[in-house]
Amino acid sequence: MAPAKNGEKMTIDIGKERELLPRGTRLLCAVSGGADSMCLLHLMKSRAAELEIQVFAAHYEHGLRGEESLRDCAFVENWCREKGVLCVSAHGDVRAFAKEKGMGLEEAARELRYAFLQKTAAELGCTRIATAHNADDNAETLLFNLCRGSGAAGLRGIPPVRGNIIRPLLRCTRAEIEEYLRENHVPHVEDSSNAGEEYSRNRIRHRVTPVLREINPAFSSAALRTAELMRRDEDCLSAMAEAFIRENFDGESLPLAKLRALHPAVAGRVFRRLCPETLSLEQVDGLLEKTAGSELAFADLPGIRLRFEQGRLYFGQGEKTRLPERVIVPGTVTHIPEAGLKIRAGIEIFSEEIHSKFKTYLFKCESICGNITCASRRPGDKISPAGRNCTKSLKNLFLEAGMTQRERDLTPVIRDEKGVIAVCGLAVDRRCEAKPGDKVLRLDIEREN
Repeated sequence: MAPAKNGEKMTIDIGKERELLPRGTRLLCAVSGGADSMCLLHLMKSRAAELEIQVFAAHYEHGLRGEESLRDCAFVENWCREKGVLCVSAHGDVRAFAKEKGMGLEEAARELRYAFLQKTAAELGCTRIATAHNADDNAETLLFNLCRGSGAAGLRGIPPVRGNIIRPLLRCTRAEIEEYLRENHVPHVEDSSNAGEEYSRNRIRHRVTPVLREINPAFSSAALRTAELMRRDEDCLSAMAEAFIRENFDGESLPLAKLRALHPAVAGRVFRRLCPETLSLEQVDGLLEKTAGSELAFADLPGIRLRFEQGRLYFGQGEKTRLPERVIVPGTVTHIPEAGLKIRAGIEIFSEEIHSKFKTYLFKCESICGNITCASRRPGDKISPAGRNCTKSLKNLFLEAGMTQRERDLTPVIRDEKGVIAVCGLAVDRRCEAKPGDKVLRLDIEREN
């Protein structure tokens, strides 16, 4: 959309806009009845034949301004009826919805309004929804987000396109829109709430932007350029973060060394992309500090627990998965679904060499005390590995093997009533070590199909 200059009427550059408005597009215009939306609707309708599109209107009455709100609804409906534009209107109770959801009025109104627009677009077969946000709105949004301490994502302002929503007037100032309405004799209504200062955006509009326009009369255009530059930077950095995730995220974790090598701007976006809730600058900086450590560490964030361990950062390992205790009975198969394993048990005479040392275990029957069980590790567990003249805690055994906490919890530990006799994949206790000719309990550890 090209803004009006020197008395010229607003025009649409079809070549540039064709991507947003392909021939045959059914376009739904969100119309409040105010100056901006009436400009949008009139402009789209007057150019419909040229653009080869169909134009529809939608009005949502929020129930916030009593008779004035109903007046606006009637105004839009009447104008559309006179001009032959199909208009769909709906009424809502924003105050009740805001109270129910624990939202502010502005947020609740926006959620209800956009839900109505999407529903109406679907019912009418519209593939695009046009809203009347302009350059001044964009400047106010940028300032509002700046006040909140937003980064580049917030300083992008209002996006020209978001999904099926387009904003054809985003490069037009409010003054240009008012000039268009005068020249084309388009009526509109005034929303009295815009004159008050109850909302933050109104205070910015009435108090802040006038001062900035004294410094730079073209402030809205300058803000638009800033937003566009921020959008480009954000798109680039976000793409770099996405590429890093695609190349390095295994569905559960990331390599810490590669994460540390990233620029903090990219690393922060990686964290924000993989965490379910928005992270503050302080939270991101705290995570970046932890990437430099070598010890086991945790970071509890809203909705997720992060674990730094064995050179990797694990996402979402809040709840531990442990193996319940199961009794192993000779002649049966014990299934361990948590680890995707099964243990086949039997009694035989040790008569041949075992080549798969840590997949097949032979325990001298005479040395076994009571029942044999399989479960996860327990605090204080120890083992005296056969062939090694020492006794080790399972904690140190796992540490030597470089295993993560999750891997440790899912490693089957075989016990009799005296203690640990084997740790699957790592060691057999010398107390039950078997020799050729011994009657043995044979355990074969297999993967479930």
